[in-house]
Amino acid sequence: MAKTIPTADDYIGPLNMNGLQGRMLHMPAPKGNNKEILFIYGHHSSLERWFGVAQNLNRDAAVTMPDLPGFGGMDSFYKIGRKATLDNFADYLAAFIKLRYKRKKVIIVGMSLGFVMATRMLQRYPDLAKKVQLLISYVGFAHYDDFSFTKRRRLSYLLGARVFALPVAATFFRYVCLHPLILRAVYRRTHNAKQKFSSLLGDQIEEMTRIEIGLWHSNDVRTYMQTTAEFLTLDNCKKQIDLPVYHVAMKDDRYFNNAVVEQHLRIIFTNYTLLALLKVGNHAPSIIADAQSAAPFIPGKLHRVIAKL
Repeated sequence: MAKTIPTADDYIGPLNMNGLQGRMLHMPAPKGNNKEILFIYGHHSSLERWFGVAQNLNRDAAVTMPDLPGFGGMDSFYKIGRKATLDNFADYLAAFIKLRYKRKKVIIVGMSLGFVMATRMLQRYPDLAKKVQLLISYVGFAHYDDFSFTKRRRLSYLLGARVFALPVAATFFRYVCLHPLILRAVYRRTHNAKQKFSSLLGDQIEEMTRIEIGLWHSNDVRTYMQTTAEFLTLDNCKKQIDLPVYHVAMKDDRYFNNAVVEQHLRIIFTNYTLLALLKVGNHAPSIIADAQSAAPFIPGKLHRVIAKL
C-alpha cells in the first residue's frame, strides 16, 4: 500500500481565544522528545502557508502554530471592538502561552512580524521570559529603520496602509482591489510580487496565483493594513528583555538591512547570536514550498541548538 503523504489538514483543529474563532496546527513531538516549539507566523500568512517549515521543525520538537486574529481566516480584533495593534497581538500571544504551556517551557520561533509580536509580548509580560527555553528570530526585526526601503517608499507604503485601514476604504479594497480578476491581472506585476514569480513557469505560476488569491482573501484587510502601518513606524528598542536571541537572516533579503537589524536586536536582548546567514535568495520560502523545498530555509545550526536543550 502506498504511503499517505500528510497534509496540513491532518494537524489542524479549531481554536477559540477570547471569543475569536480560528484554527491551530499542532504536530506531536517525535517519540521520546518532550520539547515544544511555538511557531508564530508573519504577515500575509495562513497555517497551510507555513506547513513545510513546520514539518522541518517537527524533527526537533512538537510544533504548535496558532492563527493570529485577522490572519489565516481567523476572526479579527475588530469583531470584538478592538484594534489590530501590536499590543493587542502581544496580549493574545501571552494568553495563548499561559493557556497552552501552563507547566512547560517553550521554544519560540517568530517569523518576521511574528517575531515582532513575540518581542512586544515579552516586553509587556516580562514574567513569561522564564517560560522561554529558546528564542529564535527568523528574519525578525525590531525597528522601522531595519527596512532597506528608501524613505520615500516607506512613507508611500505607510500612507496607503493608513488609508486602507479605514473601514470604508478597507471594504473597497476587499471587494474591488482583491477581486480575483484584478489580482490575476495586476498582482504579479507589483514591486513586491515580481521576485516571487520570477523563477516560476507554467503550472507553478497558476498555483502561486491561486494560493496568493486565497491568502489575500483569508487575511482581514483592516488587520493587514493596520499591522503594516504598525511595523512601518515600529520601535521595539525602548525596553530590554532578559533573554538571549538567536537570529536567522537571509543574505539577499529584499526587505531588511541585516547590519541594522543586528544593532537593534543587541539593544533589546541580553545576547545576540547569528545562527545563519542563508544564501537562498528570498526573504522566506515560497508560498508553494513543500517540506523538501522549505528545508534549505531551516539551517543545520538551528536543529543543533534545539537538540542541545
